[in-house]
Amino acid sequence: MNKNIFSLKGKVIVVTGASGLLGREHCDAIASSGGTPILLDLNQSVINVQIEQIKEKYGIDARGYSVNITDEDEIEKNCQVIVKDFGKIDGLVNNAANNPKVENSSEKNFSRLENFPTSIWDQDLAVGLKGSFLCAKHYGFVISNNKNGGTIINISSDLGLIAPDQRLYKVEGLSEDQQPVKPVTYSVVKSGMIGLTRYLSTYWAEKNVRCNTICPGGVENNQNQDFINEVVKRIPLNRMALKHEYQGLLVFLLSNASSYINGATIAADGGRSSW
Repeated sequence: MNKNIFSLKGKVIVVTGASGLLGREHCDAIASSGGTPILLDLNQSVINVQIEQIKEKYGIDARGYSVNITDEDEIEKNCQVIVKDFGKIDGLVNNAANNPKVENSSEKNFSRLENFPTSIWDQDLAVGLKGSFLCAKHYGFVISNNKNGGTIINISSDLGLIAPDQRLYKVEGLSEDQQPVKPVTYSVVKSGMIGLTRYLSTYWAEKNVRCNTICPGGVENNQNQDFINEVVKRIPLNRMALKHEYQGLLVFLLSNASSYINGATIAADGGRSSW
């Protein structure tokens, strides 16, 4: 086997939500494999620090921009800047999404479906779905003009495959109307990412643009230990993920090693969605 098939050398790859917990890991994985990550997020100062860390660690000419991915004009202008600087875009990782809050309040619980505000619904779908659509529309179109095509990866979740187990969030002593729940928008957005993948996987297929979905499970990140104990009971591997454990899958799907994988939805959840 040619080991170079996993290399991302020479590839320019846009990552949205690049400064988030997994966004940082995606950018690190790309740079460690020789690719050039283009970091998109809202806070330019945070992005700048991240870029310097990547340059120091890997010697990669990473770039980063403050872009609101719900604003098509901002995306279009940024796309032009990237093409001007690099002449191409080879990949897109649609990672940005809101993570709606699981509320536990003595007042009205807005995370519950019967109270959920339409304003938050609009915000969550704007970032998670509209933003991914707009990025595919512009960055993806540039990818489609490459001689050898490229790749788009949509980041979904195990909760794009299964329903949230609301028992995980139950608090003893609270009435039903006050019980915290995982809000509806998370499931809707993450399910929508799978649908977007299927559409994109056929749209530019003749131009060798592949699109796949990664469905990560929960990442251990200083959560309450009682919560972690309950979550791992629902995972066959009996643990949550470590934040770096999606790097190999991301590189695989971005590289030539996955040249015949298109339209796939890959669960990387320790087996949780198998139960």
